[in-house]
Amino acid sequence: MKIAVVGASGRTGRELVRAAAAAGHEIVAVVRDPSRLADPPGEVRVAEASDVAALTAAFQGVDAVASCLGPVPGESAHVLRDGITAVLAAMDGAGVRRLVAISASGWVVDGDDPLSRYVAKPILKRALATANADLEAMEKVIRASHVDWTIMRPPRLQDRPGTGRYKARRDGNVRWAWTIARPDLALAMLDALPDDTAVGQAISVAA
Repeated sequence: MKIAVVGASGRTGRELVRAAAAAGHEIVAVVRDPSRLADPPGEVRVAEASDVAALTAAFQGVDAVASCLGPVPGESAHVLRDGITAVLAAMDGAGVRRLVAISASGWVVDGDDPLSRYVAKPILKRALATANADLEAMEKVIRASHVDWTIMRPPRLQDRPGTGRYKARRDGNVRWAWTIARPDLALAMLDALPDDTAVGQAISVAA
C-alpha cells in the first residue's frame, strides 16, 4: 500500500513512517518543513496542512492517507478541524478514498472507568476545553465526509519504545488504560488501514 502520512515530521508521524516502511509499505511523507524529517524511508512532498492545492498534489498516486495532525501551540484553536477539512478536500481532488486519522479519547467518556469519568476528566475538562472542542469538531467533519474513514482515539501519548501490542475498543474507551506509546499507536493505525471492518469506526486504543 502507498500511504501519504500527513504530519510525518511530528512525533507520532515519524513513528508511523518508520513502522509503515518496516512493514513494506510505500511512504509519501507530507511535511511543511522537510528539514525536520531526517533520512526519510520514502518520498517527501511539501504541503501546509491548510493548503488544499499542495495537499492534492501530495496525494497523487497514493492508496490511503494517514493524518497525524495535532494541536500546535500558538496556532488557531481550530487547527485540527481546518486541517482535516483541507485533507478531505485534497483527497477528493486526488481521488483517494481511505483515511485513518488520529483524534484522542480524552474528550470522550463512553466506556470509561469510574475514575476517569467522575474524577480525572471533570478536573481536566476546563483546562482542555479548547483542544477538546477542536477534536470534536474535527471528528464531525470526518463523519460528514464521503471517504472511507477510521478515527483512532488514543489516551495520553508517551515517547517511549513500543511493546508491539495494544488494546482496542470500538464501542467506547479502553477501560483502566490511560496511556499508549507512540510506536504502538502507529501499529494500530497500520492494522486499521487494510481492515474493511474498521471503516466508519472510531477505535479507542491504549496500552
